[in-house]
Amino acid sequence: MVDIKKGEVSVFEAKCPQCGELMANMGLDFESPKKDDVKKWEHIKSLFSVGITFHSCGCSGPGYIPNSKEKLIEYFEGIKKTYFKNMDFWRTRIEPATKQEKERDSNKNWHELNRISSNFRKETVTNQEGLDYWHLKIKQVEEKLNLIK
Repeated sequence: MVDIKKGEVSVFEAKCPQCGELMANMGLDFESPKKDDVKKWEHIKSLFSVGITFHSCGCSGPGYIPNSKEKLIEYFEGIKKTYFKNMDFWRTRIEPATKQEKERDSNKNWHELNRISSNFRKETVTNQEGLDYWHLKIKQVEEKLNLIK
């Protein structure tokens, strides 16, 4: 099954047997709450609205799924905090000027550089590119938080 994305209806539609409305594909690991548990269904709606579903291959499960609105907010706030720490790296990094400095930077900071460009060994990744990348990631998390709140 394919979800309905941005107003486009997929070829594979699943309709609710009760109301006839289209259903979202929540994944194989999804366990639906009882019909009358409105609070849990609202939480499921919040999860889906920010892209959290219960998809996996079935072996290891879908990973951490916050079980309440508060935990979901805490989860995204934690991600946002990590993204701010990543921005600190780009604020304080001294951009390499020589070939030798670039090589040293590539060896020392390969993990951070690779997030911005997988071709970082051949091209220079500027601090501004890193800041722009993490700024966008923070903005995306804040948009998700706004959907939840």
